Amino acid sequence: MSRPISDAWFFRIKAATRDLVSMCGGVVRAGEIGHCSKTEMSRYQVQTDESIIPIPVALALEAHCEMPLITTVLADLHGRRVSTPDEATISAASVFARHVETVRSAAELMATGAAAAADGKLTPSELELLDRAAAALEKTLAPLRQDIAAHRAVQLRVV
Repeated sequence: MSRPISDAWFFRIKAATRDLVSMCGGVVRAGEIGHCSKTEMSRYQVQTDESIIPIPVALALEAHCEMPLITTVLADLHGRRVSTPDEATISAASVFARHVETVRSAAELMATGAAAAADGKLTPSELELLDRAAAALEKTLAPLRQDIAAHRAVQLRVV
């Protein structure tokens, strides 16, 4: 079956859906939040099913978790970015805490990649693990960059 989007974008949406369902507490809880069955929710996140999560369901899950994971992928699909309003103050400690989180996620991605590269082949399960590690890293980068920018803005106002 031909998709209206590329396979790469299809898999990014599926990965974002999987992450969002996980953040909501699994398919049962996500189904309750999104007003659909756990079976439907499972289909939305599994890569072997062509079903894509409907926008109202995605928005309900994102609102519950306060994380615009699917919206971010959809915005990126159209060459746009999702941004949040700057916080009034961001401390250096919060920037460093976000940095630590990002470095940890990057280390996990590198370790996963190194383990996958050991035999010179990529299996479907290794690709899945790499995608999950990349998603975890991606999730830490935007908040880090936002905190850096907000801290920079605070410094500019002080100087």
